[in-house]
Amino acid sequence: MKKFEVLKSNMRPRRSVLYMPGENERALKKGRELKADVFIMDLEDGVAPHSKQAARLRVIDHIKEGGYGTREICVRINGEGTEWYEDDISAVAKSSADAVVLPKVNDQDSVLRAVELMEKAKCRPELNIWCMIETARGVLNADSIAASHSRVSVLILGGADLTKDLKARHLPDRTPLLTSIQVCVLAARAHGLGVLDSPFFDLSDDEGFLNSCCQGRDFGFDGKTLLHPKTLEVANRIFSPSKEELEWAFRIKEAHEKALSEGKGVTLVDGQLVESLHVAEAQRLVEFSEVINTRDKA
Repeated sequence: MKKFEVLKSNMRPRRSVLYMPGENERALKKGRELKADVFIMDLEDGVAPHSKQAARLRVIDHIKEGGYGTREICVRINGEGTEWYEDDISAVAKSSADAVVLPKVNDQDSVLRAVELMEKAKCRPELNIWCMIETARGVLNADSIAASHSRVSVLILGGADLTKDLKARHLPDRTPLLTSIQVCVLAARAHGLGVLDSPFFDLSDDEGFLNSCCQGRDFGFDGKTLLHPKTLEVANRIFSPSKEELEWAFRIKEAHEKALSEGKGVTLVDGQLVESLHVAEAQRLVEFSEVINTRDKA
């Protein structure tokens, strides 16, 4: 086994993913000052029908202007079948955005149709697709959606629409969504994709939001989609390695290096057997922490 070391990678933090309505000029400007890992400039739910075209032009202008630093910039377009869908894809495909966010993806055909339009518009090779899983059909097809094309890099759980589609109730512990959550996380991880939790809608319930972030991290999400800048600090903190986790990681590092120097493959830390899987997780935490520190200083 190789010596424990911090590896270089393309790991990108997606702890905090803030939606910004495309028609809100002030929000798009303010975003340049906010400590979000990702911005999703929204052309769909956050924009009234009569403002769709103006919002598209405004979003593209802000992307062209830049100033968002190392943050990922994504654009949620209007859904397939709407009058704005093809023009949205064409505009984003020609921009320097990092990803097109497709709402209500039900199957792999939806992804492939979007890819065809993107490539028709001569998009950059590195332009990714993020798929929102918001329906029962989308959950059941999550595996094939995740595997549909190499441009797909992230799945996003859309809990509000999914709850409605299931005719379920909105409960604080999200019990009605547990199976759907696990299916989405499984599909993403099976195909090496990122996966993001749905927003928490009650902006007056700070404790509820904190609990939702903790639950999301426990489930394996990389981060949380957000509706307001005031939620950024909590999301960034909860989806970052904690001080205790990093201390554990470095204890694993020291114990592993000592074991290797003695010709041993396994060792004990705090009475627990340490094997290669523990070393790999410790390495991931340290690497991720360093990437976050670099990002936060940028």
